[in-house]
Amino acid sequence: MKKLFAALALPLIALAIAFTAPVAAQSSRDGVWIQIAARPSLTQAEAEARSFATRLPDVSGFALGGGWYGVVLGPYTRADAERVLQVYRAEGQIPRDSFIAFQRNLRSQFYPVAAEAAPSAVPAPVPAAPATPESQPQTAVQTALPDETPAQARRSERELSREQRMELQVALKAAGFYTSSIDGAFGRGTRRSMSDWQAARGFEPTGVLTTAQRQVLMDEYNAPLISVGMARVEDTKAGIALQIPAGEVGFDRYESPFAHYTSTGDLGAQLLLISQPGDKRTLFGLYDILQTLEIVPLEGPRERGSDSFTIEGRSSKTVSFTQASLKNGEIKGFTLIWPAGDEDRRTRVLAAIQSSFSRLEGVLDPAAGGDAVQSIDLVSGLEIRKPKLSRTGFFVDGSGSVLTTSDVVAGCTRITLDHGYQADIAANNSAEGIAVLKPAEALAPAAVAGLSTASPRLQSEVAVSGFSYEGVLGAPSLTWGRIADVKSLDGDTRVARLDLAAQPGDAGGPVLDATGAVLGMLLPQKSGGKQLPEGVSFAANAEAIRSALDAAGVAPAAQPAAAGSLPNAAMTRLASSMTVLVSCWE
Repeated sequence: MKKLFAALALPLIALAIAFTAPVAAQSSRDGVWIQIAARPSLTQAEAEARSFATRLPDVSGFALGGGWYGVVLGPYTRADAERVLQVYRAEGQIPRDSFIAFQRNLRSQFYPVAAEAAPSAVPAPVPAAPATPESQPQTAVQTALPDETPAQARRSERELSREQRMELQVALKAAGFYTSSIDGAFGRGTRRSMSDWQAARGFEPTGVLTTAQRQVLMDEYNAPLISVGMARVEDTKAGIALQIPAGEVGFDRYESPFAHYTSTGDLGAQLLLISQPGDKRTLFGLYDILQTLEIVPLEGPRERGSDSFTIEGRSSKTVSFTQASLKNGEIKGFTLIWPAGDEDRRTRVLAAIQSSFSRLEGVLDPAAGGDAVQSIDLVSGLEIRKPKLSRTGFFVDGSGSVLTTSDVVAGCTRITLDHGYQADIAANNSAEGIAVLKPAEALAPAAVAGLSTASPRLQSEVAVSGFSYEGVLGAPSLTWGRIADVKSLDGDTRVARLDLAAQPGDAGGPVLDATGAVLGMLLPQKSGGKQLPEGVSFAANAEAIRSALDAAGVAPAAQPAAAGSLPNAAMTRLASSMTVLVSCWE
């Protein structure tokens, strides 16, 4: 009985949403639609709209531009549209490739003829996609095709190439009617799927598609591409030709090695064309640089071969895909940035870009965009990904274990050492303010901290090695000071007070005595929620560090034999070799 109720509940929910949500959506320009069909003629679209209207509420029809006409449901709020889309797809009420469309994609309304839609539900005409410097994307205007008798349909079918037959099978499979292999052979399985599709669309189920029906089927399959205005573009400066979603992106500028096609629609999609001269070294450098950019999320598969690479990045907001290859001294490729949650359409657009991508003669001038505003936070006009927080750490054993401050590892989805090496938390004592990290892959540090076994002496000179400005300078620096007290303000003997002017980024850095032995680890400038006075710092001493390492199962290196005070140059080399930048990423 519960199963029966669940089966009945889905249609009821869909109807409840469909009958109530559009009223609210019409009063707001934020309403969205569900596009369920696109036809190359007004007559076909009107017939399709009337057919859907016999079994579904809120059916409308709008011109899409370029000679195409769309049948839509709505408008709804975005949340309700996603629910209706889910339910109607599950019931088979609408094609599986139906998708959420925005008001800017819809032009004049043709169905229902006497509609009294609120002005906000019918958007103003949208101008055609802007031209690129090389070409104006064009969408072919198609006219209605005459119907055929079964005999005529068979004759026209015989003229199809194997590729065209396979395309029909792919479309039938995407619509949920075909389950066999894509082989271009119209056997029993294909004929049965054609008949089922014809019946579902209100055609006579003959098992042989007419030319017009084949057009309808392929239009349904290609509706996601039609919705974003896929059109061929030849960028002669970049030396690349391909299909692009011209309704959503348009050319903006060149900044070598990229041709920027920025968002012109509601989706927020972007496209970069990659074009530069180079060799394998250049290709591998580009692979590394791209992964530092904000447009390439951290999560996702990456693959690098000898002459090509692909990078996919996924976050809760964005999905990006990059591919590039080296051929005849030229590196060419693209990056597609798409909003998360629109996977079906993104997949179709990406496949169309990949299949249409071709190399033209020439490559983008390496000096292109040289007059653009320069910034250390930008690479060719693209923002570099920045960590949530960066602090200092130092190596404590030969496999690359790192000691750092607790605040840098709090709330991180990813922790890195020197930006390039991922690390995991082995132990974190937030009460002491000490965390121990272990690299995902064993490292070989140039130097390892040797913990002092002697008690620190009041007023003795110390140095802190740290990334004072969170890695902006690229290397750690030394800050000199003295031990002001061997206990904290509340009498904790595991914490020393320093007369030393530290920066926030120095926290987690090693405190060294004149011989290079590590006396402790610098703690953050805030103590108990209060900012310390200028020139006052605290450090967890060697005893506290040993306890933290024991809890993490890390054996610290022995203190080096005392050989007197180190010269400044030797101290700097030793401190820099053991110090590492620790970054927290969201």
